[in-house]
Amino acid sequence: MKYVIILGDGMSDEPLKELGNKTPLEVAKTVTLDKLAKKSEIGIAYTIPEGMKPGSDTANLSVLGYNPEKYYTGRSPLEALSIGVDLEDSDIAIRCNFVTLSDEDKFDDKTMIDHSSGEISTEEAKELINLIISEFNNEIYQFYLGTSYRHLLIWKKGKVIDLSQPHDILGEKISKYLPSDEKLNEMVRRSYELLNNHPINIKRHEKGLNKANSIWFWGAGTKPKLDSFQEKTGKTGAMISAVDLLKGIAIGSGMKVVDVEGANGTLHTNYEGKALAAVNALKNDECDFIYIHVEAPDEMGHQGNVKNKIKAIEYLDERLIKVFTDEMEKNNIEYRMLIMPDHPTPIWCRTHTSDPVPYLLYDSSKNEKYNWSYNEKEAKASDNVVDKGYTIIGKLFD
Repeated sequence: MKYVIILGDGMSDEPLKELGNKTPLEVAKTVTLDKLAKKSEIGIAYTIPEGMKPGSDTANLSVLGYNPEKYYTGRSPLEALSIGVDLEDSDIAIRCNFVTLSDEDKFDDKTMIDHSSGEISTEEAKELINLIISEFNNEIYQFYLGTSYRHLLIWKKGKVIDLSQPHDILGEKISKYLPSDEKLNEMVRRSYELLNNHPINIKRHEKGLNKANSIWFWGAGTKPKLDSFQEKTGKTGAMISAVDLLKGIAIGSGMKVVDVEGANGTLHTNYEGKALAAVNALKNDECDFIYIHVEAPDEMGHQGNVKNKIKAIEYLDERLIKVFTDEMEKNNIEYRMLIMPDHPTPIWCRTHTSDPVPYLLYDSSKNEKYNWSYNEKEAKASDNVVDKGYTIIGKLFD
């Protein structure tokens, strides 16, 4: 028996008037998911412990069986593992986004327009982060290239301070959210002067794309200490994701990272490539368990783009889940599969919430018959509830 989790980041939502009081998951054409639901257990899971922020970090740790209240030390340290930064115990890792700020003359009057700078390409971001490195790197502050808009600052012998997530303050004036630390505040302000009229941003503006005209710090944390996934579960594991956070969790827990060409964390990621890479890894006994993470629904939620969120869900269904299940059947591989989001990213607020998420648990060796579809409403109606999200992987391995 093989095991798989397919994670549609931020896929669940809340009913929208423009969709006839339905969610994007209800409206999306999900032929494969609905077909699977007829043979699966569905229900809801609480992935965010009470009192913790609803981040992809805490939520994905939960889904993988790591209680965030025990294991979570911050998001950025996990991303540092993926980037290849060897953290010391006294280091503080901080996420450094390229963001789009509005163009008011006075810096404190600017608003947060876009947390991802229009999902800037890694190629463009590399040139910009190299400028930041040349201006700011020293023995205390060290910047590193990540992926797309997601980059990293290591603050040697620093301190964990409260920093605002840029996707939580979209459309708001930045003045009250700027870092309280004097040096971090100074670097954010100086970065706008360096980046706003950079040739890359001039070209982006001419194309109608959002500029990457400032850095923004958030997600500070210390060196993570994750138990071995194999020792915890008795299963060898592998991760497929375009996102450094997920790769970092995999590295920290001793799982294999499977890279897929064209997997970029956007709406137009390589869905088919992820599916086929997962099947190959399972077929060739490279692992017992594989985690396939898709970022696109979350990004569309942050953008408030309901049309593209629906499209991201449909792509996940038709181009990844269908390809994966067809190939597993073709290769006569028995498997158990858990499909779920990590957290909701509702269109109305464009950020994460702590509400429970719908899950689907399928076993290819069983032929159970139910009369439901996969969405938030029917999952709640099932009366199946997982109160502690970090236990749901036990249902998969049961």
